[in-house]
Amino acid sequence: MKFSVTSAVVRALVLTMLILAISHVGQSQDSNWNKRRSESSNGRKDYGNGKPPSHSPSPIPSSPPLSPPVVPPSTPTPTTPSGLQVGFYKGQCPNRLVDIEALLTTKVQEEFRKDSSILPALLRMQFHDCFVHGCDASILINGLSTEKTAGPNLSVRGYEVIDALKVIAEAQCPGVVSCADIIAIATKEVLRLGGGPNYSVQTGRRDGQVSRAQDVNLPSPFLTVTETISAFTDKNFTPEEMVILLGCHTVGVSSCAFFQDRLYQGTSQFDPIMDPNLRQQLMPTCPKGTTSNNSTFLDQNPQSSNIVDNSFFVQILNQRGILPIDQALARDPKTVSFVQKFAQSASLFNSKLASAMVKMQALEVLTGTQGEIRKTCSIFN
Repeated sequence: MKFSVTSAVVRALVLTMLILAISHVGQSQDSNWNKRRSESSNGRKDYGNGKPPSHSPSPIPSSPPLSPPVVPPSTPTPTTPSGLQVGFYKGQCPNRLVDIEALLTTKVQEEFRKDSSILPALLRMQFHDCFVHGCDASILINGLSTEKTAGPNLSVRGYEVIDALKVIAEAQCPGVVSCADIIAIATKEVLRLGGGPNYSVQTGRRDGQVSRAQDVNLPSPFLTVTETISAFTDKNFTPEEMVILLGCHTVGVSSCAFFQDRLYQGTSQFDPIMDPNLRQQLMPTCPKGTTSNNSTFLDQNPQSSNIVDNSFFVQILNQRGILPIDQALARDPKTVSFVQKFAQSASLFNSKLASAMVKMQALEVLTGTQGEIRKTCSIFN
């Protein structure tokens, strides 16, 4: 998971990925994010960013071993009314024979081979960008009070990948390829490389000219299912699409601050239904009464923690969810049927994920003469 995510994002995002509001929802999200930030000595907390956790999940007999990621067949790309199109940049470089999207894709593959954790990192960046001002690369802007500095975005990473891609784009097609499209191209490719759907990414976005920390109101992982549905509904996502996008927690990690209270009796978030084996496994990682930057995988199937598949849904049905909202999906009558459906069919999850990603990547996009094409992704022109 803009998972991590304008006030139009959550009630009127975060998402949010996960992180737009009637006032009490927005205030609840802000207080939850700020509470977790204050518990850390450096004010930075992670979930979904993909850096290796402090321990690996233990094998779960109820979750059958999953094979390594296989490049899936191409998934038909749904159409959108956004003005985007597949192959937007064809013939637009000074050398009209240059396929700039193919060059960028090759570079993403190179970066993925060096560090596969860019998969959850870029998924999270895409979500956090699109849920605030739409998919306009506003999350990339440097500054004292830009989106990048907002609490939910402090642990977003992968900026160096986008910068490297922009260097290639400017060398081959100066002033043509937007940073917003670079994020979309990179996210689609790492999703495919990680075992997810192989859809055709649509391009033609332009870069935004506004980036304010105060506008970041992503769906917090501490929201209820009802509140999270409301946040996604404000972005025209159905409850099923919300479950699919949260299913991207099939990769990535969470730090203790986001789930520690679920482990211990006497805390406000104590979860007595959590799988007791998981509870015992996590307690040494997140000791009671301590502030820990330790982390664990969001998907607790050790054969699948770094693979985009439907194992996440199997885990939460087995009461092995990590984030509060993830586990709640498998318990709430409004969403449990979707969880069950995707747990039973990996192919269904993949096809639905392709559609949801295309839809998310088209959120409130700028096209035509709107916005700008930045020369440097972190700086307005």
